Order: sequence, then C-alpha cells, then structure tokens
Amino acid sequence: MGGKSSSSSTTNSSSKNVLGNTTTSNPYVTSTTTNQGTNSAFAEGSAFDIINNFVNDNISTILQNYLNPTIDDATSQAKLDSFTKNLNEEAEKTLENQIINPLSQRNMIRSSQATDMYNNVQDNINDSISDYTMNLMASSQDNAANILSNLMNMYLNGYNVISNNQSQSLNTSAANAEKLGNVTSNTINTQTYGAKDYLGMLGDTLTTAASLYTGGVTKAK
Repeated sequence: MGGKSSSSSTTNSSSKNVLGNTTTSNPYVTSTTTNQGTNSAFAEGSAFDIINNFVNDNISTILQNYLNPTIDDATSQAKLDSFTKNLNEEAEKTLENQIINPLSQRNMIRSSQATDMYNNVQDNINDSISDYTMNLMASSQDNAANILSNLMNMYLNGYNVISNNQSQSLNTSAANAEKLGNVTSNTINTQTYGAKDYLGMLGDTLTTAASLYTGGVTKAK
C-alpha cells in the first residue's frame, strides 16, 4: 500500500532560500510547505485523527480517575453487587445449616445466642466487603494508569507520523527550490511514497487501542 504525495512548486526568485510550494500527503496526514513554513493536519476521520481527538477529549477525566480512584463506574458496581450478594447468601447458608439448625435441634442454643452469631457473621461480611471495595479501588487506579500510558503512546505515534510527514514536505520543497535555481518556472510533481512506516505505527497503535475497550474507558462529559 502506498501513500500518495503531490507537490506543486513555484519559484520566481533568484534566491535559493525560497521554498517551492509543496503538499505532501499519506492516508493519515497532509503537510503543506510554503515560504512561510509548514502546516500539517491529520486526515479527517482517519485512525490517528480519531485517536488524537479521543485523547484530547478524555485525558482529563482519566487523569482524575487515576489521582482519585473510584468504583462509581458500572463495571465496578456490578462486581461489588455480585460479590456482596454471593457473600451474604453463602454466609447465611453456612450459619443456618452448620451452626444454628444443628444446635437448635439439640436445644443447645438460645435466641440471644443466635442473635449474637448473626451479628458476628454480619461484622465479618462487612469487613470482607470493605476489603473487596479497597481492592476494586486499587484495581481502578492501576487500570487508569495503564490506560494513560497506552493513550499517550498512541498519541505520540500520531505525533511521529505528523513529524515525519512535515520533514518529508520540507525536504521535498527545499529540493524543488534548489533544483529550479534561478529559472522562473511552474511545475507540478507527483511522487509515490511507501507507507510501511506509517502502517507499522498504526498497527501498533490499533493493537494497543484494543486493550482500552476492555478496560472500560469513560468518555469525558
């Protein structure tokens, strides 16, 4: 797969410092060089454009989730609800079947003793729920840290694509200006550049991105 790059060069000066106007593009970035400098932008709707916008929109929220871990998200709440429900059910079954009922059948337990046993079990349940909640919060912070790291890696991959394309546009423009020299001319050159480097970066980026969806990234509101 190759990225298409077209360059139009116009030189009307004897100075070799004048850059030929050049537009260099690939499937992800377009860079335009004039004598005033080089401007680059992601192709709208391309993978790196989407990643760039996503990071800009969500990085603040994810950073806050890292600095102030919470279990308010739907996934953590579902885990906590499931853990609490199962813990209560198992504790009640164990107390009833293995302690209360056998002792009651032998007339070896009073109601006050049974109440104390239930209270002790509830205290243990509360402690277990508290420990599980703390583990969920620690896990939430670890997930936020991993997401931050992955997002920044993907974001910088896009920056590398921008930087490479800018350099290519600038080099092509400078070469065109030098080639034209003192001759007044208008030329349009069409060149094809290999996109392997860009595809390699994109492949790494999309592989990393897949892990984010399993981590439950919350879009900033």
